[in-house]
Amino acid sequence: MRLSYLAASLLIVTAASPIYGQTLPKPSSSASDIVVVGVRNKPSNWRAAETSHVIVVSDGSEAELVRLTRNLERLHFLLAGLLGRTDTPDDPIKLRVTLIGDVADFEALDLRNKRWQQGPYNDLFRLARFYDPREDGAVMASTRVDQKTVIEHTAATPERIQGVISSLQAQASGGATAGQPQGGDAGALAQAQNAIIGDFATSGMMGEHDYQPGTGAQTIDISAESLLYAGYAQHYLMSYFPAAYPRWYLDGFGQIFGTFATKGDTIIEFGRPPTGTRAVLDQFGGFPIKDVFNERYLAEKPHDTRWTPIHAWLLTHYLFFSDARRPQLRRYLSLWASGADAATAAQVFGDLTTLGREIRAYYGTRKSYEQITYNGSLIEEPIVHRLSQGEAAFVRGRLELGGRVLPSSAVAQPEMPALTKLRERANRDRDQWLDKLRADAGRWRSEPQAQLLLAEAECRSDHADRCLVAADAAHALAPGDARALAWRGDALSRLALLAPPDQRIRQMSEARRAIIAANRADTEAVEPLIAYYESFARLGVPAPASAIDGLRKAVTEVPNAPASRLRLATALADRGDAGTARRIILPVAKGPYDAPERPAAIGLLARLGNAPAISPGKP
Repeated sequence: MRLSYLAASLLIVTAASPIYGQTLPKPSSSASDIVVVGVRNKPSNWRAAETSHVIVVSDGSEAELVRLTRNLERLHFLLAGLLGRTDTPDDPIKLRVTLIGDVADFEALDLRNKRWQQGPYNDLFRLARFYDPREDGAVMASTRVDQKTVIEHTAATPERIQGVISSLQAQASGGATAGQPQGGDAGALAQAQNAIIGDFATSGMMGEHDYQPGTGAQTIDISAESLLYAGYAQHYLMSYFPAAYPRWYLDGFGQIFGTFATKGDTIIEFGRPPTGTRAVLDQFGGFPIKDVFNERYLAEKPHDTRWTPIHAWLLTHYLFFSDARRPQLRRYLSLWASGADAATAAQVFGDLTTLGREIRAYYGTRKSYEQITYNGSLIEEPIVHRLSQGEAAFVRGRLELGGRVLPSSAVAQPEMPALTKLRERANRDRDQWLDKLRADAGRWRSEPQAQLLLAEAECRSDHADRCLVAADAAHALAPGDARALAWRGDALSRLALLAPPDQRIRQMSEARRAIIAANRADTEAVEPLIAYYESFARLGVPAPASAIDGLRKAVTEVPNAPASRLRLATALADRGDAGTARRIILPVAKGPYDAPERPAAIGLLARLGNAPAISPGKP
């Protein structure tokens, strides 16, 4: 592959070396005396396609599902080549993508992005996408249908356009209007049509479909695929090269690869301008470059700001493809990742007025893009299976979980009136959601996924007794499932804290036996590793080396999960390894997203002070 310049422009900062810590002790073998035989569910209209890097679930056609899944594998292949990871084993847990019928169905879910945000863009750019880097693996959701963004309401309605054309038709046919002679110019009609319709149809940088006449509005199409590819590109960067990035850069990076396209099975193309580029920039105008680099744009209100996804694309695209500015971009990102403040990092670009002039000039020039020839046989075919009705019934519930249940790090924040009200409201919403989930799980008593989801939701809501009931039900339905054992152990661990002091140690040992059994059932599962560490942290006693190694592996499996990073960084700080702790927590404390774990991460970073972000040896 060509394009080594792009690889050189990207920040390569790993979160940690491979950290497959010490295997947890073997559990004593025991056989379950509970056997539950469930009734086989009928097939649903949902399918799942799985490859080495993604699991895509969709309620659309199988052909569409296979095509999109293969394209995500092609995009992964492209990014791996650009960033020099073609010969590096892929360790992170697969991204789970859910594609939902249409925008109305998607919005009805009321998914709440707590660990991922865009912009903030002008409120006309509200696009349906959800992303959550959870401890046990990141999830993403979007629609299967294209969306339209209204970029300007205009007085040019169809009725007014038709009125102007009718008047000109009368003139062209020899009719007269007040104050005009008989016999109009037939060419005037064509000129008016071009002026009225042409301005809408041809203003975009990509061609005649960028700007479309509408009923009192000017709109651009936002393809469902562009949202999917942009989201995956951001996920890839934060998973394989996790670091503290400014948000504008992550947004722009996604936009660059959002125009990813294939030609046959041999050519990949990326870097073209997004649909409607010229139309959006003409409508919203320029954006002060200094307000991007000093992060003032983050504080602007969506109904006032002129910042859009196209502005993020233009800035990032120019810095990527400019031979002079590319090295500066790399230095800027390196400084940012090391914890430098915004003003210090921006100094690498020199005079920002000059940079702004260059970008304004770049706006009117032909933009670079790239085509790469590849061997299509390298892209694997996904394995597809149809979900049962029981499995499909909880596709949406698993998406909703991350936005409904507050993490313990958020609950532990200082008491402030505004935060308290928000927390109380979130808890009320959570309790309503839990009531519905309990009812659904009751209707699907023989479905393991239903009981597993309920167990996780109850444990994460600190309902240990309810969690234990659901985890035992899941274990009875799927005795070998590591997640059922892990949530059972987690529930027992929470209940041990409520036991009398003379029984607490014994009950915690029982909890650890369940957790160790879960680890033995699936050594790659993240839940047992986290539950094992928490069984010590909850007692307030130092965790053994094996528990810390388990956290290291959890971060390796899901590098962009802020909760896992906060947990590991805190543990390392307590052990005196401030340098490694600082490196691990920086992507949360100074990264692009306002996760619920961020306040605690900022507090930990302040506690660590100026410890070097890179420490010698394996973290």
